[in-house]
Amino acid sequence: MPEAIERPPRRDDTAADMGSLVALGREEPPPIPAPATNPFLEPDLPPPDDEPA
Repeated sequence: MPEAIERPPRRDDTAADMGSLVALGREEPPPIPAPATNPFLEPDLPPPDDEPA
């Protein structure tokens, strides 16, 4: 598969991608998640709304 062509961030205020919004100074860069300590554990998700907690 060919490599993606690097494009400059959009300069308008209607930019919707995070990279462009960060470059425009309108958003902070997203945080980098910490690596999993045990990737084989089930995710700790909240119960669905239809089931009592």
